[in-house]
Amino acid sequence: MTVHNAEIADRFEQIADLLELEGANSFRIRAYRNAARFVRGHPRSLAELVDEGADLAELPGIGQDLAGKIATLVRTGRLPLLEQLTARVPAPLVAMTRIEGLGPKRAKALYRALRIRSLEDLARAARSGRIRELPGFGARTEQLIAQRAARAQGERRMRLADAEQVARPLVAYLRGLDGVQQVEVAGSFRRRRETVGDLDVLVSARRGAQVMAGVVRYEDVAEIQAQGPTRATLRLRNDLQVDVRVVPAVSFGAALHYFTGCKAHNIAVRRLAMARGLKLNEYGLFRGEQRVGGRTEHEVFAAVGLPVIPPELREDRGEIDAARRGRLPRLVQLDDLRGDLHCHSRATDGRDTIEAMARAAAARGYEYLSINDHSRHVTVAHGLDRRRLLQQVRAIDRLNAKLEGITVLKSVEVDILEDGRLDLPDDVLKELDFTVCAIHYGFGYGRARQTARILRAMDNLHFSILAHPTGRLINAREPCEIDLERVLEGARERGRIMELNAQPDRLDLDDRACRLAKEIGVKVAIATDAHRAADLDLMHFGVDQARRGWLERTDVVNTRPLAELRRLLRP
Repeated sequence: MTVHNAEIADRFEQIADLLELEGANSFRIRAYRNAARFVRGHPRSLAELVDEGADLAELPGIGQDLAGKIATLVRTGRLPLLEQLTARVPAPLVAMTRIEGLGPKRAKALYRALRIRSLEDLARAARSGRIRELPGFGARTEQLIAQRAARAQGERRMRLADAEQVARPLVAYLRGLDGVQQVEVAGSFRRRRETVGDLDVLVSARRGAQVMAGVVRYEDVAEIQAQGPTRATLRLRNDLQVDVRVVPAVSFGAALHYFTGCKAHNIAVRRLAMARGLKLNEYGLFRGEQRVGGRTEHEVFAAVGLPVIPPELREDRGEIDAARRGRLPRLVQLDDLRGDLHCHSRATDGRDTIEAMARAAAARGYEYLSINDHSRHVTVAHGLDRRRLLQQVRAIDRLNAKLEGITVLKSVEVDILEDGRLDLPDDVLKELDFTVCAIHYGFGYGRARQTARILRAMDNLHFSILAHPTGRLINAREPCEIDLERVLEGARERGRIMELNAQPDRLDLDDRACRLAKEIGVKVAIATDAHRAADLDLMHFGVDQARRGWLERTDVVNTRPLAELRRLLRP
């Protein structure tokens, strides 16, 4: 049984929620939350490290106690502390705390005053107008609770990064089965959507191979929901459903196209096939009863007169027409990027020194890396004031004098204040190579106020890049109410840049917003928001999102050499 990092992180988050509901020590709660963030983003499987005998207590923010809990979970699949807390805290309280805007204090108030016992009760109370009558709530809060409670009762999809941690060992296991020739994960995972509902896995194997017998023996299987000679539906321990299909090699390309989707894209391609007297389905390409193709996706697209359309574009958003006219974008690739323009150091809430971050970036072949520690308004991260930022500027100058092959750019993640001013004075900001500007509070402001706030910030001559523009957290916090089109037009008018934040929790801008930025003429910076050297590896999630948004190399500023980048970023 393999316990994935995402599962460990989820358990720690649950412990933190339960401790907070019990009114436990804030430092203890924060330790579990910080550990959850660290574990979720760690590039190595902690289960593998436990098996190798590594000392997890040496990892940042873990320590002996949490290391012991990780080892227990990996070896037994259980966490006794979580079981004890779960037995003590009412389940409805836990469910309510996972609604954005409802912390433990408010959840307890609703539980006691209105006898809320389920998310359905919560939604009903909000619709009936009872929540606004309680002290500390109000009509606007009630409206948001109604919306968020309804969403929480619906389908909850897994983040792409978490699905990737599940898919990688599963694919490796299937490729190791006797007789297996090809394995691909299709569906929304292959299209690199930011969340995944389930996994569709295609396998081709030599005739007579006993693939299904091996599939159902996979160690993460919690339930075999269906099994036949060529298909199995499984539920894994983390509740993710996996459909594994075995197809002959002559049909693999047709099946891969079909199960990659999306449905509307597939229908449009089938219509093109029909216009040419062909039948296209998951079994292959046929003219009458004769198979004429389907071994590869290239055969499928060539048969209908199209070049191969990248999986990320297969959303029926104009990609087929673009392919017919020879106008498909040449999508940006990970290797096109020359640096990362949003990173943190231990000066605020990062884990590593600036030099360690720079050397890790150089090892990845980057030409430049910027350090963007928080400004003073983010007190929880011990944000930089004027004096500390200028000290960091001088330290970076000294570091650049000894580094070879990479340049550290001087920057800051400066807060956009309530009235649109920036959190640091211009005489400090002018000492930097550029700025990354962000909203970290006041997410609930109305559309007009939030939009005006951002546009006023963009009026500052030292504003360079708008970080994680909508402020969303996938499955946790909705985007800010902003007029995104107006913000993008304002960015174009002022020569500002939009960030595509590659953190799997954010992926902000989303794919549609990336495409809108391209159409309006606004450049994008793909950045990891790395808080430790290992986070630099998250860049591929940002590139995936950029590709879904039709972005090309020329649309992305950090594909430029350093000298050209400096000209783009100069106020």
